[in-house]
Amino acid sequence: MSSARRVLFLCTGNSCRSQMAEAIVNARFPNWRAFSAGVRPSGIVHPMAVQVLHEIGLEHRGESKSAERFRGEEFDLVITLCNEAKEDCPVWLGKGNRLHEGFTDPAGADGTEAQRLEVFRQVRDQLSQKLKQILNE
Repeated sequence: MSSARRVLFLCTGNSCRSQMAEAIVNARFPNWRAFSAGVRPSGIVHPMAVQVLHEIGLEHRGESKSAERFRGEEFDLVITLCNEAKEDCPVWLGKGNRLHEGFTDPAGADGTEAQRLEVFRQVRDQLSQKLKQILNE
């Protein structure tokens, strides 16, 4: 059996989108091993990201980390999830095909707690669908 392919998700703060993508891939795509990082890491994983992952049966204990941590590592795929990260990381210095898939930043959602949670759920579900398309190809 071959080893799992490696995917790195890059975002600006590494608190929401990239964390959710990492958790979804590591739980549901056994042929892949996911990592996430931020170009300007926030230092936290957003509690609503953890909550909406828990709602679909995923326990995530990730940490917000810098893309610098992964410099020199090899990945099969590097996916930017927000326009800021795409602009801040125009060249990935290392092995890894680049792909950009832009998603709304749920941390920037306005409204009541229920409305904000709904935005996190929408982004989680959009990520799940897009990851199926990308990683099963």
